[in-house]
Amino acid sequence: MPQQRILKIAVPCPLYKTFDYLLPFFYDDTTVQAGMRVRVPFGRQKLVGIIIEEIQNSDVPPEKLKSIISVLDSTSLLSKEILKLLLWAARYYVHPLGEVFQTALPVYLRNNDDAAPLLTEFWRINNTSSMTQDNVLQILKRAPKQQQIYQLLSDNDICEADKGLDADSLNTITDNWRTAIKGLLEKQLIEQYVKPAVLLSDRTASERPIVLNNEQISAIRTIESHTQQHAVHVLNGITGSGKTEVYLALCESMLTASKQVLILVPEIGLTPQLTQRFLERLNTTVVVLHSAMNDRQRYAAWHAAANNQAQLIIGTRSSIFTPLPQLGLIIIDEEHDGSYKQQDGFRYNARDLAILRAKNHNIPIVLGSATPSLESLNNINERRYEVHYLKQRANKKQLPRIQLINLCNQKLHEGMAETLLDKIKQHLQQQGQVLLFINRRGFAPLLMCHDCGWTTNCLRCDAHMTYHKRRKQLHCHHCGSQRAAPDNCEQCGSSNILAIGAGTERIEQCLQSYFPDIQVSRIDRDSTRNKGSLQDKLEKAHSGESGILVGTQMLAKGHDFPNVTLVAVLDTDQALFSADFRASEHLAQLITQVSGRAGRAEKIGEVLIQTHHPEHPLLQTLIHHGYQSFAEAALKERQAAGLPPASHLAILRCESVEARAAQTFLDHAAEQAHQVDNTGIELFGPISAPMERRAGRYRYQIMLQSSDRKRLHQLLSWWVPQLQQLASARKVRWSIDVDPYDTF
Repeated sequence: MPQQRILKIAVPCPLYKTFDYLLPFFYDDTTVQAGMRVRVPFGRQKLVGIIIEEIQNSDVPPEKLKSIISVLDSTSLLSKEILKLLLWAARYYVHPLGEVFQTALPVYLRNNDDAAPLLTEFWRINNTSSMTQDNVLQILKRAPKQQQIYQLLSDNDICEADKGLDADSLNTITDNWRTAIKGLLEKQLIEQYVKPAVLLSDRTASERPIVLNNEQISAIRTIESHTQQHAVHVLNGITGSGKTEVYLALCESMLTASKQVLILVPEIGLTPQLTQRFLERLNTTVVVLHSAMNDRQRYAAWHAAANNQAQLIIGTRSSIFTPLPQLGLIIIDEEHDGSYKQQDGFRYNARDLAILRAKNHNIPIVLGSATPSLESLNNINERRYEVHYLKQRANKKQLPRIQLINLCNQKLHEGMAETLLDKIKQHLQQQGQVLLFINRRGFAPLLMCHDCGWTTNCLRCDAHMTYHKRRKQLHCHHCGSQRAAPDNCEQCGSSNILAIGAGTERIEQCLQSYFPDIQVSRIDRDSTRNKGSLQDKLEKAHSGESGILVGTQMLAKGHDFPNVTLVAVLDTDQALFSADFRASEHLAQLITQVSGRAGRAEKIGEVLIQTHHPEHPLLQTLIHHGYQSFAEAALKERQAAGLPPASHLAILRCESVEARAAQTFLDHAAEQAHQVDNTGIELFGPISAPMERRAGRYRYQIMLQSSDRKRLHQLLSWWVPQLQQLASARKVRWSIDVDPYDTF
């Protein structure tokens, strides 16, 4: 009897190993390839795994090997290049291979055997109808459900690229909607359509070409001269310097050569405007990939990119794993942004993986930013990366003037100085637009009893609960807990409750009372939850309909508001004294980025920064010498202290409902690490995390630091399998974070 074939399978489970399975005899004529999906028995479950390779022999006795249930694909869904990237990533980030492969696959492929993409049906307002919206709503008065659905579709009918709602969206908003949809279709008040995965360019030949300046031309020519070889190009351009124009020119060159281009952006909110700009300027096909798409939409886009049906791929972090058969260029916009680092599960850095992918493909990669990370600047200094400077704004206008407002001894109006309110009034009178930045959602960070000092603490975290006035609720922004805001003190019963501090909601309310004739638009995670709401607010900001914009860091990244002449940063002091060694870098980047929203068109911009510490070296350096000088000084400080990028970090994080269980596991882990030669590696801990308790679990960690990356990874690759064998590991959750973005 012939021997059954044996396959090594990556199964999505938290074990640092692959599993051997038998290929049933009826698949003998089947050609199996690495990257094909198979359904396998795993304990009591039936899971979808990925074939790694076919092997001749297994360490498991033949009688104990289980058989694959079914082979799901006829060809590999993951290219050799992606497989190589994933295998490397699993080793480098010390993460279970099965979970790494699970992350790389679209959710649709994890849950469905059939790999054929299915497009999603949408419903939208039928604009061919001659009736006005008011007339339709009046007609539907006796059909309230139809009236509700029509109103929902009408509210969503805000932009051509994002019209309509699908079943998933309707299910989250309302119930029992299908009968109403059917009735509206019969009355021809709405229409049903399928949104294509691939977007086609609407470029017109009559568009006037953009005139590039010498710095842009130099950067483009240098990068284009290296398109047949790997190189990392850092496009270090001040805000408003025209980095996107350089991207467009490079893309046009690649598209002419029938190559694909992958563009990564840090936030979902940046994809619509960037996509529209590329569609208007380039004669090409585009797909967009981000988490706001449903599973079918995202898989359809992924499938189109993987089959070379789209030349331009724009996406967020996980798009780095999309197979692209004709990849010719990778662009990372806002390369410094922390959103490229996954903060849970498989904790990869998409920027770093993109650099490796470009190297494996022997193609160039462009890292664009007005505030490059210290890691990138260090690589420039060591001549690993090539830098291209864009030191002037594309419109040749001056950078905005930056001034500090000393808050000491000043009378404040909901956290805003009178000096700032006067400036806002002045800019509004001059037909300017105003942007106020405060990186704190809600109305106030906490409520406090004025009689006894009681505060609204989260019952599951070592943190206060934020007061959201409109909903009359307390929210914990760390664990997601919510409860009704109390009318009386829960300790002494007093009704003398104060809202301490300010968030975006409070600032919005205050400004609306000061400037009742001006539309104030708040842009944060709370105000943009509904589908299309972010795009709607951004369009009002671009048109000038919203005179004052109030928001969190969602506003600081990549947006171009031509009418904004005044930017105000309301609260910088908390970040000035953070325990995280990267905090000063993040603050400098944030201030520089948000400041760059001012004066991007004809009018000169102005930036005001409120602080109780105007003499702080970070603020003084930024104002008088700019981000580049700050970064050079910060890099020297890091090198003197032996901190990244002068060294390399990994953190073993552990959490448990019982503090003792987490401490015991880390004590055992530290003992294990000290059993081997770890010369050149420093271990700090076990220590409690900066926020010791979150979501009802106690959190502790061990930090490993070394100037020798190879030695650090040798220890990790030996250590992690040992940790799995510890009896104390069964009572806790633990994870390894290599190259952590922060120490929290």
